[in-house]
Amino acid sequence: MIVLMRRTLLLLAGALIAILLLTAMRPAAQAPGAKPSLAERLGFKASDIVLIVNADDVGMSHGANVAVRTGMEQGLITSGSIMVPCPWFEEVAVYATANPTRDFGLHLTHTSEWKVYKWGPVANKAEVPGLLTPQGYLWPDIEPIYKNATPAQAEIEARAQVRKALDRGIDVTHLDSHMGALQYDMRYHAVYRKLAKEFDLPIRMGNQDLLTAMGGGHLRGELDADGTIYPDYLIHQQRKPGEAVDVYWKRMISELKPGVTELYIHPAVAGEEMQHITGSWKERDSEYHLFTDDASVKQLLEQRGVKRIGWRALRDLQRK
Repeated sequence: MIVLMRRTLLLLAGALIAILLLTAMRPAAQAPGAKPSLAERLGFKASDIVLIVNADDVGMSHGANVAVRTGMEQGLITSGSIMVPCPWFEEVAVYATANPTRDFGLHLTHTSEWKVYKWGPVANKAEVPGLLTPQGYLWPDIEPIYKNATPAQAEIEARAQVRKALDRGIDVTHLDSHMGALQYDMRYHAVYRKLAKEFDLPIRMGNQDLLTAMGGGHLRGELDADGTIYPDYLIHQQRKPGEAVDVYWKRMISELKPGVTELYIHPAVAGEEMQHITGSWKERDSEYHLFTDDASVKQLLEQRGVKRIGWRALRDLQRK
């Protein structure tokens, strides 16, 4: 009798272990009522690595426009952010309207950072006096904006940029903020949020840990309430001191997590124009080549099974 009981217990224990092992091997079921991930809402699996390769500073220079156009047509760039007030806006506007399937959003621009290459606002200068230097250009950094201007003036200028792009026929896919002018101060972030809702566009957002450290841990929840979509993760200034551009980006790609990530680069073709504008021209040229014709970057993305998308997918989902 005792032997029979022991055999029965052993059989039951074995069956229990088998059930536990099978359960562990199965994908975790979504909890009842759990919200689908952004990747799932976009038609991917929750375990997929989905990546937006966005080029900032489009329209800033001819070299930037050439790099972005080539990177979109021949390389890995999936979207670009246009600086409407800049001198080379019209060139990219011609390209964007002639190629409506390309993803172009707006790099809302409230600063003019280069020493001898400058631009002013799109709005009437009389309406945005606090955004202007004594020479009539936009300030070179964001601190003077917060000191001299108001969120209302920043909103006037941002809306003027959106309207100009739309009136020019650009099918705007998203919004982000040049140098973070609308992101690093909560008063100005309210403008950013308002415009995203008004024009029904997704926006760039920092990672939750970064937002929390800045006192903005609540911001993503506010956007959720608005119905505004943003990627899960943002690769933002994570380059180590002395780290080469190619090493940095390959490290970032190797560390991508499941979900939707945006990385942004500043590609520009090296040449006399860029050398006269910025001391970062070599880095910009390196990013251009890395994401256009560097086979090792493409191979790394393929090895990791990365799914590349543009911002249009997020915008279309939001507008549903």
